[in-house]
Amino acid sequence: MHSSIAIYKKNLTYWTAMSNIIVAALYQFTPLPNFQDLQQPLKDLCKDAGVKGILLLADEGINGTVAGSRSAIDQLLDFLKQHFQALEYKESWAEVMPFHRIKVRLKKEIVTLGIPEVSPVIRAGDYVDPQDWNALIAEPDVLLIDVRNDYEVKIGTFQGALNPQTQSFRKFPEFVKTLDKSKHRRIAMCCTGGIRCEKASSYMLSQGFEEVYHLKGGILKYIETTPPETSLWNGECFVFDGRVAVGHNLELGEAKICHGCRIPLTAIELESSLYERGVSCPHCYDHISPEKKKAARHRQMQEDLAQQRGTKHIGAVMGSGV
Repeated sequence: MHSSIAIYKKNLTYWTAMSNIIVAALYQFTPLPNFQDLQQPLKDLCKDAGVKGILLLADEGINGTVAGSRSAIDQLLDFLKQHFQALEYKESWAEVMPFHRIKVRLKKEIVTLGIPEVSPVIRAGDYVDPQDWNALIAEPDVLLIDVRNDYEVKIGTFQGALNPQTQSFRKFPEFVKTLDKSKHRRIAMCCTGGIRCEKASSYMLSQGFEEVYHLKGGILKYIETTPPETSLWNGECFVFDGRVAVGHNLELGEAKICHGCRIPLTAIELESSLYERGVSCPHCYDHISPEKKKAARHRQMQEDLAQQRGTKHIGAVMGSGV
């Protein structure tokens, strides 16, 4: 995807005006038999350049989200282009660094479905560009599935999307068993950046579904490029970093993470009497002991004091309410 990378570099002035921190989400499914050999060079490069985040390597490819300065991210891209010629790549921005450190991990899968024989390299669904997405999901014979986890879907999804109500991507095959292939001949799927849809579409085709489509670039690309007045997206999109969620134009959302259970909270949940910043929320209030609540309150107080001093408390997470 050299063209997509070139487009982002042309927008250098725009990104710099928004923030000095670029957040880069990337992946590619490709045979990578010697993936272990990339771990240390990637870790060293990121540490030297000041890139933080997480990168996953497996024999099926690479996946990750990282953040850093413009020059640091460009250094990483130059290295990755030597090994990945069709990298699916997108950028957004953050006002503060959304990661604490860099992690480069070796995995069995770059996105875990738990069925090794399912491979988007062999077969996957058809891409649909964001500008064509509205027309597709408006067709009456198309079943739209949001393949993300339930806690992600609850803070934002497309109009009319079916929520599989899964707690992890591993559970998606169980959900597919509940669908009727004779009734649902045309399937459209969406996820955050596109990687889960690659695997989900490959799995559904292997199970006999005839037409399977997925949103190219994922929800992030759609809400970045689709004007709010024509958008069919409702709410915010959960992201797996300290920003918690973003809205249209990839602007920082209002959702917060509960420190007690790490579940993202909607605006309504933040108004609950069971929500206490840095301590608990309606999902975990009854499951946290008084002792742990007391310790959490002390930690939150220390974070607040650090913020007042203009310093950062170790372990403070952007989006947790700090």
